[in-house]
Amino acid sequence: MNSSFITNSIVFILGTCIGSFLNVCIFRIPKGKSIVFPPSSCMNCGHKLSWWENIPILSYLILRAKCRKCSSAISIQYPIVEFLTGILAFMLFQKYGLTLQFFIYFIFTCALLVITFIDLEHQIIPDIISLPGIAAGLIASIFIPAISIVDSIAGILVGGGTLLAVAWGYYLFTKREGMGGGDVKLLAMIGAFLGWKCIPLVIFLSAAAGSIIGIIIIALNHGNRRSAIPYGPFLAAGAVTYLFAGEKLMQWYMNLL
Repeated sequence: MNSSFITNSIVFILGTCIGSFLNVCIFRIPKGKSIVFPPSSCMNCGHKLSWWENIPILSYLILRAKCRKCSSAISIQYPIVEFLTGILAFMLFQKYGLTLQFFIYFIFTCALLVITFIDLEHQIIPDIISLPGIAAGLIASIFIPAISIVDSIAGILVGGGTLLAVAWGYYLFTKREGMGGGDVKLLAMIGAFLGWKCIPLVIFLSAAAGSIIGIIIIALNHGNRRSAIPYGPFLAAGAVTYLFAGEKLMQWYMNLL
């Protein structure tokens, strides 16, 4: 067993541990509860979890997706978020190594994960994440070689401004709100961390994915053309795609032209 495998495994495991905390954030932030106190417990009976019931992914399997005390079901969301956080930590470590960029983008992608799962369940994007995220992205740009503070400021303006213009245009034509302010702030946050150049690709990827999912939902008769589909998860997925493959995608596109 070589040192590289051990290091990568440690990064993944630590990532899943952070994912366990993200689950707490996903559950408590929309309810306005503290993400620190009280300790983790069963949402049905209030049973305080022992250390071995809090092991990322493994506890879900050991407990067979049920509370040890009341046997109520444990959501599959918990191991999914833990696994995704571990994978993101691993992929970022492969890309950046143990550098400041790794920590900056890990925090960024963790925020996107929390936003994604909150938006999926509640169809809201909490300002408590996106607004500080815009400021954090602006400050982080000072330490990221790939973008400058000017790129970050432009990303905030172009990202937020583009979706704001789309939202206004949609309302003028339909007299209905089709996009919430949370999406505008989220794209501004994405622009702050990734710079203005990411915005066209992130919008294209999110719109394409959203259209495909929307068509599938309509085809399965679970909705109609006016069904509300949260857009935040698609923006988050577009941002993560750009973070890992943006340069290659842009080069591929330019080659097509």
